Amino acid sequence: MKAAYLTRQAGAEALELGTLAKPSPKAGEALVKVHATAITPSELDWYPTFHLASGAARPFPIVLGHEFSGVIESLGADVSDFQAGDEVYGLNDWFTNGAQAEYVVASATMIARKPASLDHAHASAVPISALTAWQALFEKASLQRGDRVLIHGAAGGVGHFAVQMAKGLGAHVVATASGANAPFVRSLGADEVIDSRSTPFEELTGGIDVVFDTVGGETLERSWRVLRSGGRLVTIAASSAGSSDPRVHSAFLLVRADGAQLAEIGRRLDARELHVHIAGTCPLEHVHHAWLAATSGARHGKTVLRII
Repeated sequence: MKAAYLTRQAGAEALELGTLAKPSPKAGEALVKVHATAITPSELDWYPTFHLASGAARPFPIVLGHEFSGVIESLGADVSDFQAGDEVYGLNDWFTNGAQAEYVVASATMIARKPASLDHAHASAVPISALTAWQALFEKASLQRGDRVLIHGAAGGVGHFAVQMAKGLGAHVVATASGANAPFVRSLGADEVIDSRSTPFEELTGGIDVVFDTVGGETLERSWRVLRSGGRLVTIAASSAGSSDPRVHSAFLLVRADGAQLAEIGRRLDARELHVHIAGTCPLEHVHHAWLAATSGARHGKTVLRII
């Protein structure tokens, strides 16, 4: 199968295009013919990208991209909820090869039927971002109707879902984004938008019940100041995973694959209660350009690689 892959630990500039062996599904797994996969630049900073679950180094070649949309090619034993030919979207295990290839293997518990209203390109940009927003706001932060929530990076892949989900619940949404992205973020439902490049957000807001940080670094450090007593902070910044600060360590979230949640998210997408925005698409053959686009400038949503 054709694929983009790394043969050494390096950045996206080291990705190679070539041919790898087609994987086979084991019991409980599905082999998916990939139509599209979204790029998550922070994946290069994730521990599982270059390690096995045991802690040993992952063998090369390594295929990136763990969210996808496509069609089930075949199934392993003990899978009864899907059949060959089903259009699905989802995630696969972080410690295995991903979907920047013609085929990917995923546990049947990590996929759901593709929302009928979306094409494969848009569907592929949903799983990581929407599940992250869902689990951060509703599970880890226990966001409630009427809460004041501050969402950093609100125009991004995760942020734009978080704004919609929080507003749909009935929270008061304060969002940070570049001035150029402010109209887009308001269109998602944000009640207040703070220009992240002009005025420190902590000078303009406070008494926040929940902070959802997708940025990290100085933005995360300054966010503690705006929380009310008893407020909750969640961060998905990769740099926070190994933080020695117990507050940051406790606040860190690594999204998990959840087919049932994806099915509910898909229902909301089809009902137009949620909308997914992508920054653009590129064919697999232009993988380097796609990664460059994904890591440059203010963008609405993710960059998607078209495999078919």
